[in-house]
Amino acid sequence: MLKGYRWSGVAIAVLLIALIWRGGWLLGVASMSTPTAPIQVYPVDGTLVAVEFNLGAVVHAQQTPYQPEPGDRIVTRDDQPWVRRNKTLIGNLVGPNHDLLYGFDRYEGDRLDPNWADQSNHYRLASENDPNYRQARQPGAVFRKSKPTDMAQLSRGELDWPVRHRLYLRFSQPLSVGKTYTLSFERSPLALSAVTFRYDPQRQWSEAVHVSQLGFRPDDPVKVGFLSLWVGNGGGWSYPEGLEFTVVAAGSDRIQFTGQAQLTKTATESEDPRDRNYTLTDVYSLDFSNLRTPGRYRLCVATVGCSLPFAIAPDIWKTAYRTVARGFYHQRSGIPLTQPYTDWTRPRPFHPDDTPIYQARTTLMETTMGLGDESVFEALQAETSTTPVPEAWGGYFDAGDWDRRIQHLEATRLQLELVEIAPRITQLGLNIPQDYPSLPDLVNEALWNLDFFRRLQLPNGGVRGGIESSSHPHRGEASWQNTLPTYVYGPDLWSSYLYAGGAAQVATILQDRAPDLAQTYRRSAIAAMTYAEAARTDPAAAHGLNPLPHQVNDARNLAAVELYRLTGESRWHDLFLQTTVFDDPDAPTLQWASHHQRDAAFVYARLRDRPADSRVQRQARRALIKEADLVLAFSQQTGFRWAKDDPYQPIGWGSSFGAPKAIALIRAHVLTGQEQYYRGAIVVSQFALGANPDNITTITGLGHHPPQNPLIIDARIQAQAPPPGIPIYGPLDVVKYSHYWTFDRFRPVTFPDPSQWPTTEAYFDIFLFPAVTEFTIAQSMGPTTYAWGYLAATDPPRSVSLLPAGDS
Repeated sequence: MLKGYRWSGVAIAVLLIALIWRGGWLLGVASMSTPTAPIQVYPVDGTLVAVEFNLGAVVHAQQTPYQPEPGDRIVTRDDQPWVRRNKTLIGNLVGPNHDLLYGFDRYEGDRLDPNWADQSNHYRLASENDPNYRQARQPGAVFRKSKPTDMAQLSRGELDWPVRHRLYLRFSQPLSVGKTYTLSFERSPLALSAVTFRYDPQRQWSEAVHVSQLGFRPDDPVKVGFLSLWVGNGGGWSYPEGLEFTVVAAGSDRIQFTGQAQLTKTATESEDPRDRNYTLTDVYSLDFSNLRTPGRYRLCVATVGCSLPFAIAPDIWKTAYRTVARGFYHQRSGIPLTQPYTDWTRPRPFHPDDTPIYQARTTLMETTMGLGDESVFEALQAETSTTPVPEAWGGYFDAGDWDRRIQHLEATRLQLELVEIAPRITQLGLNIPQDYPSLPDLVNEALWNLDFFRRLQLPNGGVRGGIESSSHPHRGEASWQNTLPTYVYGPDLWSSYLYAGGAAQVATILQDRAPDLAQTYRRSAIAAMTYAEAARTDPAAAHGLNPLPHQVNDARNLAAVELYRLTGESRWHDLFLQTTVFDDPDAPTLQWASHHQRDAAFVYARLRDRPADSRVQRQARRALIKEADLVLAFSQQTGFRWAKDDPYQPIGWGSSFGAPKAIALIRAHVLTGQEQYYRGAIVVSQFALGANPDNITTITGLGHHPPQNPLIIDARIQAQAPPPGIPIYGPLDVVKYSHYWTFDRFRPVTFPDPSQWPTTEAYFDIFLFPAVTEFTIAQSMGPTTYAWGYLAATDPPRSVSLLPAGDS
């Protein structure tokens, strides 16, 4: 990975220390009264009853006009003006005129006394119609897991956390289906009232049953849910294999399907080559692939309970695709977000008419490959000009920062590739502004990003690598209020190669759709490539990197094959053959620290209208299929059927569960038409759609329980829900990264310790948790849009198996 490629995540980590959260932190004291949400009591097995409630809530800070009072003092901290009133900092001033005050959050609510919660003699379960419980019984054991659900900044050095608590009461006698029970609480400091419930696993929700919160298309070749439960300090909970499950029509008791649970992974089996199990409990699959009748359903397991509702409907994948594809619009820089395109409105940010943007000497290639430990911000501010760059606007914001970088073209490549391999995608509108009304919405979205970098191309063909501010965002400033100096990177050969490949790709696609625009991009691509080829031999342009990092060579190889596909000129074909790794019959598509050429392999494997080297083409195709087979095989080794691009990668920072790892599977399906790859793309999508232990989706605005606190600064400052369509990273490996700084912050309110949680259940919905709640255009948004767009725009194979490859 390029040094600095995930700089925005590292940057926000530094932001914690450098800008916002300096000093120690304390837990405040609040009175005990009642939970902030109703208590839920539900079965998770015949002898195990769960009690769930949330304690505490955050009233998020908002910007207000600053009204000075006598005695106010303005002090400078972290290069920002702060207001001290009556010896207390009340917030900092933001905006170009420093006339807005951004204060602190407020925590409201209660605390759980663990000494009370963990004692079994504080609970009584009784029933008038169950002989085993006519005399109230106390549980034989109480287990607990407590997880923070938000973050409150109470002052510069003080944080607080609302917490969701789940208590598990284990009884010696099983409950009887259809009987009514009353659970009472003894000497509760929270003044909890008794809860009466009827034990009805065919109707009651249970956290142990997991399924996609959207559902499935009627002709999807695989439809599957999962059964699993981890009970905190009680460890994993095992169910009998062969336990009956049913699919029940929502709103009725009508059973539409009956099957048996099958054990897919035990708590002690490794799930990857790192010799890790990420679920820490047995996982069972609930396969109902034969059910094809449209409708709304619940997935219910005998003695356990039911999933959240889901649908079987023709538009399931279209809904998923449209949601994530529109997420790109919500990340656009340089224009306002307005109705009728979205209800998530926002003023225009980072347009040169509002925010001067200056030319820097430093290149993106320097900051990611050649600066060592030097700060990218220091480098950007060295030898800058004072002349604004009026063409420097557009692109997409990345994660928690305002940067717009050339790596975002990786997502644009996937958007355009989708247009080629699944042409029906062009029929699915996205309700976005159409700069090119004659072109499909998805092509318009791809051109939004390409046009941005075409504006950053210099007359000599060199392409500047993007835009970056001089520091992390100032606390309390929204994107359109930025007061930080902002710079355009200088041109470099790496950015120019990457752009040349993207420009040539879109020129090929536009040849029949928009010939004039295709010619514009053809000329632009050749100019960028010509510049980069000349810069390769210039030690200054290469920043003293000898040999050049493989990322530069990979970008050159991809640009060469795209230019050959576009022009048919032999010089580009020769260059591709000189730089490809697929003259080696055993070369994989990607190899750590060596090469990453799967994009070029897919272009060359599909060449039909140009002469090709049959041996290299065959070996590129073989490498792509081998990659897909590895992803497919890996998926079958994980309890929840998630996958990784590289089995040896740790979970986190773009290799977590937030975005489905389906690119290799889809490309193999395009090349072979074999059904196992199509099935695999569906299966590896399930975790992100809600079939996971947390029963959440990893996409904002999608499903019953989407993320609420992703690292999106504009949403936080406006104290509003995040924009829809943003795939967050997902959980971080709790063992490898057990002392990541955010874990350390909320460790005192989490039980068990974060390092003891299953990674698959360790999504903590905390705003300043970059490795978990952050995202990127290239790592998160592009792959998710690609996967679900393909499933939305292609039909399943006619001959289907009922289970993913490897199941029985």
